[in-house]
Amino acid sequence: MPTTTPETARTRCSRSGWGRSASPGRVSTRSIDRSSSTPLEARRAAAWSRSGPRSRSAPTDPRPPRNRSVPAASSDDQAVPRTGVTYVDLTDASAGPDDGADGGGDRPTDALPNAQLVRLSLYWLGLSSIFTGLTAILSGRIQFDGLGDRGSEGTTLFALNFAGALIAALVQPTVGSISDYTISRWGRRKPYIFIGSVLDVLFLFGIATSNTIVSIAAFMVLLQVSANFAQGPFQGYVPDLVPKRQVGTASALVGLFQVLGNVAGFGIGSWAVATGNFFAGTMALGALELVTMISVVWRVAEGRLARSRDGRSWLTIARAAWGADILRERSFLWLVASRWFVLMGANMLVNFATFYLAQTFALSQGETGGTNILLLAGTVLGNLVAVIPAGRASDRIGRKPVIYAACFVGGVGMAIVASAPIIPVAVAGAALFGAGVGMFLAVDWALMTDIIPKASSGRYMGISNVATATAGIVAVMTGGLAMDAVNRGIAYGLGPRVAFGMAVIYFALGALFLRPVVEPRRATLRA
Repeated sequence: MPTTTPETARTRCSRSGWGRSASPGRVSTRSIDRSSSTPLEARRAAAWSRSGPRSRSAPTDPRPPRNRSVPAASSDDQAVPRTGVTYVDLTDASAGPDDGADGGGDRPTDALPNAQLVRLSLYWLGLSSIFTGLTAILSGRIQFDGLGDRGSEGTTLFALNFAGALIAALVQPTVGSISDYTISRWGRRKPYIFIGSVLDVLFLFGIATSNTIVSIAAFMVLLQVSANFAQGPFQGYVPDLVPKRQVGTASALVGLFQVLGNVAGFGIGSWAVATGNFFAGTMALGALELVTMISVVWRVAEGRLARSRDGRSWLTIARAAWGADILRERSFLWLVASRWFVLMGANMLVNFATFYLAQTFALSQGETGGTNILLLAGTVLGNLVAVIPAGRASDRIGRKPVIYAACFVGGVGMAIVASAPIIPVAVAGAALFGAGVGMFLAVDWALMTDIIPKASSGRYMGISNVATATAGIVAVMTGGLAMDAVNRGIAYGLGPRVAFGMAVIYFALGALFLRPVVEPRRATLRA
């Protein structure tokens, strides 16, 4: 029998692409820990330790060495990854509660091809387009199609989104945490992505065919459930598959496709407002999501193995997503708060652009849709100029300095839009605002990925996106109520300017809440 040592056994498994197994009888890249090993592994570890330097031979065993080489893949083996990704053990004595014996600290070390990085981010285009486009479409229906009363446009938009945002805050972290433990033939993320996307299209159809505030609000709640059912697990892919040295690039691509999704959604929504074809615009958003979903489910390979449930029920795991242990992750909590305020500022332009043009500049429905395209073009130009360079810069100088710069640039841009006397000045401000948002989206994801426990990436990324899910509705609530109050009490048309001025305050608060975040050292991330 060939000589086999603990080192060579671990090396074979590492080269084969196996990380930590969720089921007994599979060797991890980590040294065998008797406290977490199966009885067979414990006996072999004991035999190896007894042999010491006097013998380098493995214990004689007439049976095939089940754990010393990678078995051939079988159709019913649901736990073996098919990516060939090698994982490295990054746990230490300071590991958090989610970085324990089941593989929490393992991280991929093999670089991914650029095409794979693009596919990991492509679904963001479809997801981001839905709510950006719906906001533009619903704003147009409120302003021009008689959905709600004059003078209460902001309040109506808030009412349509409020309940759905609260549901999203609960669904995404819970489902994301459950996906960390899911074993299926599609892997642990894809079933949720597929089911959520199909349901999104059904609920978009319901919104498109509804004509009352109550029915639209009900379908918006269902849409938030299904969209976050898909998004929570999807966010785990970057921590699952991307090595640390590529996180900056991956985050920049995430930011880029979020920007492109916002662009596509805003463009579709503006077209729907300009033409009055709200049904076609709404269904186009669903078609775009389906296309991007198929590319992920079909082409993205699974990586990290599912965590072991250790006999716990799914209900227990769902409850654990909201466990108090997360309060120990101080940097994570501060970063979520910072993200929340920045995204509130970023949501103001999208949420109130239609009201701004129609009320402040007294444009007609057709003129509003066309001018929205100009604002979109300015925003896109700023996004595209800033997003990729910001991601690369964050790999060199750190994430926080880039986010500080993003808050400053975005705040200045919104101040210009809020005070613009003519539309060309507003477009210039939108370009500056777009650059700030692009910088933030490119780097925020990377910083979040740097600091979260890797074993529970679905859980932590889901909780972090509570900020994303609720920022828009809080922006609509505060900005919409302020807009309506100013329009009724001071002058009709001044309200949207006040709402945009509030965005400047939100960008400043985002920078303030970023200060306590402890960013990992660059040397540690490159290791």
